[in-house]
Amino acid sequence: MYIKHLSLKNFRNYESQEFDFDCGINILTGANAQGKTNCAEAIFFLCTGYSPRANKDRLLVRHGFNSAEIIGKAESRYGEVSVKIEFNSLDKKSIYINELQVLKVGELLGNINSVFFNPQELKLVQESPEDRRRFMNISLSQMSKNYFYALQRYNKILSQRNNLLKDPDKDLIRDTLPIWDEQLSREAGKIIKARNDFLTELSPIASQKHALLSDNKEDLKMRTESGYYGSEEDIAFALKEDLKVGLERDMRLGFTSIGPHRDDIKFTLNGDDVRVYGSQGQQRTVALSLKLAEAEIFYNKFGEYPILILDDVLSELDKKRQRKLISAVKSMQTIFTATSFDRQVFKNVEVNRIIIEKGKIKG
Repeated sequence: MYIKHLSLKNFRNYESQEFDFDCGINILTGANAQGKTNCAEAIFFLCTGYSPRANKDRLLVRHGFNSAEIIGKAESRYGEVSVKIEFNSLDKKSIYINELQVLKVGELLGNINSVFFNPQELKLVQESPEDRRRFMNISLSQMSKNYFYALQRYNKILSQRNNLLKDPDKDLIRDTLPIWDEQLSREAGKIIKARNDFLTELSPIASQKHALLSDNKEDLKMRTESGYYGSEEDIAFALKEDLKVGLERDMRLGFTSIGPHRDDIKFTLNGDDVRVYGSQGQQRTVALSLKLAEAEIFYNKFGEYPILILDDVLSELDKKRQRKLISAVKSMQTIFTATSFDRQVFKNVEVNRIIIEKGKIKG
């Protein structure tokens, strides 16, 4: 899978710009704050309806304007697909796939798949469990609409259960909660099983990628800390029983203390917790290894690679690791952003270079 053409209108610092990409390696170059990352962000937004850099769509609209538009054309093993997303400063969004409007963001997912990495992805290793859950959710939602909708249903039921737990009428809580627990456990079983399978497949591939980038000096291991395993039904049953046992605790706390909304992933290098003992360079390599492994899982599932977007990655790696990375991604469409273009690093590699200056393609 690869994106062939991208059109931006009033997106970030772009007034109006068209991009043409090759199916191999593409590199967006230019000075800082010219629009390289904005272009990379637009591609990912086109694939997922989600910005990795902003929590509101209105923040993506060019200053002084009320609406923006992104249009992309991609090629997959099934043929060409076109996607258009229009959105405005009121956070209203319209999505069109092959010129037909779809009413749910879930219907956008899976049409054009992508994996995104930029320096902020260090949060995946460094910061809260929420960032690691977000990583799994974005990847799995692109791979499975069923997962995306199960996650939506779970979050809605969880909100209702949490609201009930705050009710001062304790008898009402005890009488009503089993209804919510049944539904919550059923959706949780789907989510946790999918995450377990994802991490089981991801872990050895990420370990291989990390070994490549670290010259076999570091052994990356990862494991889920959900505490639930087996089939969807087994997980749902176990969680429902634990919710019963934890009822009094949840009533005291006023929220649901167990479930997939509390999941986490632990990473170790040579047995040491990366989050606690890893240097920033090691943490960056772990995060990058996870993204490369994620791309491989897309290939294993769909028979084609996603679009790999690597924003400002090369500047953080030495020349040797830059070459190793380029060798690792040469079989898929990769979009790099960088402030400069080092011909020696890309020696003997065909590259489509796009120079960006003030939101315009130069030359």
